[in-house]
Amino acid sequence: MKKYHLFSIIISFFALGFLAVSCTSDDSPEIYKEDTNEYVNQWIYQQMKRYYYWNENISDEGNLSLHPKEYFSSLVHPNDRFSYALLPSMPGTFPKSIRGSFGFDITFVEHQGQVYGTILYVLSDSPAYRNGLKRGKFIKSISGIALNHENYERLYKDLTTANRAELQVVEYNGTMFSSPVSVSIPEGITLLQPVIKRIILQGNDRIGYLEIPHFDVGLSRSLLQAFQEFKSQSVNKVVLDLRYNGGGDISSATALGILLAPNIQPDDLFIKFKGNNNGGTISQSFRQSLEMNESQVTFQELRNAHPEIRKIYILCGRHTASASEIIINNLKPYMDVVTIGEKTTGKDVAGFPIEDDRIPGQPGWILYPSIYKLYNASNVGGYSEGIVPTITLDELQQAEIFPLGDPNEILLSRALNAISLNGRIGNTPEMQVLLKQPINFDADPLLYVNP
Repeated sequence: MKKYHLFSIIISFFALGFLAVSCTSDDSPEIYKEDTNEYVNQWIYQQMKRYYYWNENISDEGNLSLHPKEYFSSLVHPNDRFSYALLPSMPGTFPKSIRGSFGFDITFVEHQGQVYGTILYVLSDSPAYRNGLKRGKFIKSISGIALNHENYERLYKDLTTANRAELQVVEYNGTMFSSPVSVSIPEGITLLQPVIKRIILQGNDRIGYLEIPHFDVGLSRSLLQAFQEFKSQSVNKVVLDLRYNGGGDISSATALGILLAPNIQPDDLFIKFKGNNNGGTISQSFRQSLEMNESQVTFQELRNAHPEIRKIYILCGRHTASASEIIINNLKPYMDVVTIGEKTTGKDVAGFPIEDDRIPGQPGWILYPSIYKLYNASNVGGYSEGIVPTITLDELQQAEIFPLGDPNEILLSRALNAISLNGRIGNTPEMQVLLKQPINFDADPLLYVNP
């Protein structure tokens, strides 16, 4: 990539180290023709041996005649759920998901013996949004096939790769379901998502609620404006909703950390990247991590908007991943972090894209390997199985599912109860969730540092 800055030093270090090893070897690599799998796969092998976190588990080159996508998968460690490779000229190699194609997240529940798909989240101005989907609606059929216990997983998988979503949708009004309505949603592109904020008054507390869909590059300015408003309105408690945030830009996540953490200085340690023997450990302060990919907002501007809080309430779930998990884990050395919801995804890895640009004018394969494991200032990481919340609570207990940010919504209601210390959780569950984890991971495939 041509925009490397801070991490270009690291890449150069890797390259020099690999070159030194190659020059001392008596075995010269075989030269393959440019239009062969062997030509591509030999390059893939070299990059993985150099950068990949689990490079010591890669022994020899193996079968270089495989298709590059299959070959790359053969090198990936069994515990690595997030590394992938793609070829820009081959759309079939790109990861696909329901959220990426149509703009909504879904799970499946059983209510009174009937299986439904449940709309959990809808991106603003997405194909799903423009066709009337919203959180809390239910799906009775997919592609004309009624959902049941035997077919919902297959229909979900088919939907992740479809070019159009054909759904029958119903609404629940508190007592009964409406008549089904047919909805046809074309595949489409969804642009950057807004940060949703509101202030909730509860007794003597002014509670700032902030829902962040994704840590987009440049989000720091929007986060700063939200917290400036919180501070001007004398907010003294903050609830952060990250349950559908799959990650994104680490500098934007760092900006949020700077806004939240009390009594921090620019050079206080925020994050550690631990690589293989070639890469070693890289430690970054709050300021360094912010400036890695953010030049428009300064550390001091963010600190000036810090509300007087010492505890943060974070709503999380199985879609909470990557940069969102960094917020949870890396704020713990500096403040009391109360998480409410379900166990997070467990994406404790980061990396940078590696492009095959050996043939001028012909974009080659791009590798997205896991290169670093992530740790906080107390050297705590290792959450590959997910971060267990402080308060475990399923948001899908009732058939009536409230919008995010509504004080009646189950997770937010529990946070408000925790703030007021009454500890109430809610009513007896009415629904059974059938799909406890996404069948295919539909958040960002990997958190990337900007080298």
